[in-house]
Amino acid sequence: MTAPESHVAIIGAGPAGLMAAEVLAQGGARVTVYDAMPSAGRKFLMAGRGGLNLTHSEPLPQFMPRYREAAAKLQAAIEAFPPDALRAWSEALGEPTFVGTSGRVFPKAFKASPLLRAWLRRLDASGVRFAFRHRWTGWDGEGRLLFQTRSGASVVAADATVLALGGASWPRLGSDGGWVDILAANGIAISKLRPANSGFTVAWSELFRDRFEGQPLKGVALTIGAHTVRGEAMITRSGIEGGAIYALSAELREAVLGIGQATLTIALRPDLAAAALTTRLSGTRGKQSLANFLRKAAQVSPVGIGLMQEAAIASGRPLASFSPAELAHLINAIPVQLTGVAPIDRAISTAGGLSFDELDADFMIRKLPGVFAAGEMLDWEAPTGGYLLQASFATGAAAGRGVLGCLKRS
Repeated sequence: MTAPESHVAIIGAGPAGLMAAEVLAQGGARVTVYDAMPSAGRKFLMAGRGGLNLTHSEPLPQFMPRYREAAAKLQAAIEAFPPDALRAWSEALGEPTFVGTSGRVFPKAFKASPLLRAWLRRLDASGVRFAFRHRWTGWDGEGRLLFQTRSGASVVAADATVLALGGASWPRLGSDGGWVDILAANGIAISKLRPANSGFTVAWSELFRDRFEGQPLKGVALTIGAHTVRGEAMITRSGIEGGAIYALSAELREAVLGIGQATLTIALRPDLAAAALTTRLSGTRGKQSLANFLRKAAQVSPVGIGLMQEAAIASGRPLASFSPAELAHLINAIPVQLTGVAPIDRAISTAGGLSFDELDADFMIRKLPGVFAAGEMLDWEAPTGGYLLQASFATGAAAGRGVLGCLKRS
């Protein structure tokens, strides 16, 4: 146990910060959680609005590569607090979980609010204090924390600090990236924050946009370069988004930012080979419109036919002039030109952040002894599916353990 007089400041009341607070309180530290918002876990609640996807049921050998280049940096933290531990933690709060058909893990209540309420009650019972409407602005000359509150400036002395300030997506919920300039001014390397799990813009024709905005593409395969993902997407007025898009967002984003555009290839019937589709489309159309023929012969949805029409317009040929073989090829190779990345404030998460090279094995910032960092503000990204929250919880727990070790050594 650490000395009870040791005061630890947690800055950020999201999953990473709250998990760090729980580990620290269990270790005997006196903990205060500071947040600029009026209440805790605002983005966490937003994430659970359509069903709280806590983690994923994949075995770790398949789970860890989802974190791409950051997998090795996150390995120890996630192995110490893996998906099964997160599920047990949720159940201990009275919220048992279940595995959905996609392997994703959800609380049986399906929402974030019951879990968050139970968690906050337990943190309160363990002595964790909360100070809301406290916006962190840096340190003073004596290393004390500076906050701006409704009553003016506030100065806080802490024996250790955990920064869990999130990225820069959904800034109205608290993660606005305001910490970047503070840490950069202290010589800390920060990779530029970029949108992750975001939508992309497409210059749809007015006819397509007006007719198919909000329409889903189901059971499609999306490809960019050597990367292919099966799943669903959604047509928006300005472009395209959805789960399968998010799974490819890193590759799509880098292509768009690198050369100004990217070509996304959509396969509408990925389980049908070109030869089989050609055979189906070689029958007599009779008096059917081409759209009805495609819908009946190849089971292409109206929005899929609309995408084919967009591609035909871009090629300079009417779709009706395509041969059966050409139609079959197009059905599973529709090129869609992405012209931009949706704004970061509309992204589900962010890429970039505090470089792992700045951290030691305990998640302490080497240049700022006694200051630890966790959660989405670190330089990692992952697709939706439970991977985002899992790493946030796990790094929060790791930072909490790191602080306890630091306090014991001091």
